Amino acid sequence: MYTTDLRTAEEKAKAAKDEIKVAEEGMAEFQARIDRDEFIEPKDWMPEGYRKTLIRQMSQHAHSEIVGMHPEGNWVTRAPTLKRKLILIAKIQDEAGHGLYLYSAAETLGVSREELVRQLHAGEAKYSTIFNYPTMNWADVGAVGWLVDGAAITNQIPLCRCSYGPYARAMTRVCKEESFHQRQGYEALLEMMKGTDEQKKMVQDAFDRLFWPALMMFGPPDSDSAHSSQNMAWKIKRFSNDELRQRFVDATIPQAEFLGLKIPEQIKWNEETGHYDFGELDWDEFWDVVKGNGISNDDRMNARNEALEDGAWVREAAAAYAEKQRAKSKAA
Repeated sequence: MYTTDLRTAEEKAKAAKDEIKVAEEGMAEFQARIDRDEFIEPKDWMPEGYRKTLIRQMSQHAHSEIVGMHPEGNWVTRAPTLKRKLILIAKIQDEAGHGLYLYSAAETLGVSREELVRQLHAGEAKYSTIFNYPTMNWADVGAVGWLVDGAAITNQIPLCRCSYGPYARAMTRVCKEESFHQRQGYEALLEMMKGTDEQKKMVQDAFDRLFWPALMMFGPPDSDSAHSSQNMAWKIKRFSNDELRQRFVDATIPQAEFLGLKIPEQIKWNEETGHYDFGELDWDEFWDVVKGNGISNDDRMNARNEALEDGAWVREAAAAYAEKQRAKSKAA
């Protein structure tokens, strides 16, 4: 075999050093822009680690929006009133839109939507563990709006200042719509707490079951989070997992008290810190659900795979129509 590289060893060494110098200068300028709170845009230079981190986070976020439609979707036909049915349909429609925004934003980093969906269906990509818990009654649907979307808002508002421009801009609209989702869930529970003893018990049960998994939505403790420190240095995140979790607890417990719910015994107000103490979470349960062993893991992925197969003809028809339109345009 013959080489086409005619450079001497010294020339190759110099070229390698020049490449390292360019990369170091690029990294320095990149970090300086981050530190100045400038947005990084798709065509700007960025380190590969930054790009991969964003793809992982944004795709996981998009998958969570899409899978997150399922716990509520099976209640559309069983909502107690027409008003609740219409609100729920609007909420599910919003979540589908959020997934599309986020897939589109991820595509600006050079990954296709088809590849992101493939990763989800192959089990290579994750989504929020909270959606692997079932919604067993109407109070659960309200609790999802109040607790799950409330946790999402706590996590996502800082993302409006994410250093990557397309992600930050997508989150501005997402957060506005998530605030509607949180309010409608809380309002539904407020109405139930004005009802019968059975309805009140349903709300208490939903709170007891979903509050702790909602706290796990922020991810593992900072001490066990592999990506948190680098993400904060790059300003992909502005606050750590534990900081955001504490914010959510501090905001949610007074809301629960206003509803008239019984608060778990381990949650106590700490006068010294000015925050609620809430103890250690069941991280064994969290990691077990991450590994696919949650109550509804199989149901969620079976539903996604079935939807992908059932929708194949729609995608094929759309592609055929687009090709037909391109042929007409060329002929004209």
